[in-house]
Amino acid sequence: MRKEKTVDFQIKWAWHSISRMYNTYASRFDITMAVGYVLLNIDVEHGTPATKIAPMLGMEPRSLVRMLRNLEEKGLITREIDESDRRFVRIVLTEQGRAKRELSKQGVIDFNNMIREQIPLEKLATFFEVINDINRIVDEENGRIKAGDQADDLNDV
Repeated sequence: MRKEKTVDFQIKWAWHSISRMYNTYASRFDITMAVGYVLLNIDVEHGTPATKIAPMLGMEPRSLVRMLRNLEEKGLITREIDESDRRFVRIVLTEQGRAKRELSKQGVIDFNNMIREQIPLEKLATFFEVINDINRIVDEENGRIKAGDQADDLNDV
């Protein structure tokens, strides 16, 4: 099978194209797509617990720690430690972080509007249905793989 005919190749190719476009857009504002994505996932009003951000983004906690440190150094976020439980840290946007978040949000809106203007609604509905099916199938397979790994671990005991 040629790689161009595989589902995973098409998804990855599309995502890389989108990612390059977002990075080009974001670079105009001295940020990256990844930074914009993190900023978009921080609650504007109340901030977001640090422990909730990595799972929302599908990131490894180590990668997020580095990124949060970088965002804090750039003055886009602050960390607020809970007074009653000092282990609890909330990530809060600064004014500059809010401004960069709005620019990121506008980039996402512009991209989605561009796609909706050029691709008929029926085709988009089919795309969403198919991509949801793919995600369900992948989640089910991940569950089977993990269950198999756990069974292997029990057999090693």
